[in-house]
Amino acid sequence: MHKVLIIDDDVELAGLFREYLTQEGFNVDVSHTGASGLQHALSGEYQLVILDIMLPDIKGTEILTRIRLESRVPILMFTAKGDDVDRIIGMESGADDYVPKPCTPRELVARIRAILRRTQPAASLSSGPIVAGPLKLWPEKRKATWFEQDLDLTSTEFNLLETLASQVGRVVSKNELSEKALGRPLARFDRSIDVHMSSIRQKLGNQPDGHSYIQTVRGQGYQMIKV
Repeated sequence: MHKVLIIDDDVELAGLFREYLTQEGFNVDVSHTGASGLQHALSGEYQLVILDIMLPDIKGTEILTRIRLESRVPILMFTAKGDDVDRIIGMESGADDYVPKPCTPRELVARIRAILRRTQPAASLSSGPIVAGPLKLWPEKRKATWFEQDLDLTSTEFNLLETLASQVGRVVSKNELSEKALGRPLARFDRSIDVHMSSIRQKLGNQPDGHSYIQTVRGQGYQMIKV
């Protein structure tokens, strides 16, 4: 049974989601303040955290940043419907995905299951890593190195790099990246993939000539170049 933490000051809504998720087979705890939520999120007890971006005591983005300093636990972020600014800031701070409020319990469960599926260690016939130049990925361990140094990635960033590294030199569409990394089709005006790619690029740095190791192909998608 997967253990899920909900951090949301809306007592009624959090209670509704807790009841529904429990019926769906999840073990759910709820924190109604950012302070208590942060403490629980860092306990190591949870397979996923659902975090409201708007909390009364600590901003959700600050909680995200503080969690990411110590933990890679998958984080699903609640954002206000149509608020692109909060959504982008949340993704840049390390959220794995988002769901706009209000949302239905069924939609929430679908997002949770998609995240949990893609964060489970992959079954592999080979224990060898995926190698793309200086990048090495061990999907079964969810481990990555870059120039022999450990690479700290969120679950979504890992899946994006795994998809690109498996197809070095090929342009991968944003929709394919969304399907494989987020577990859902790319919605219109959804910039989630772009935000995650920006974060990955910052972590990889640039080539000696100043160009990125991951190229944007306008109107098509992204491409990891051969090094």
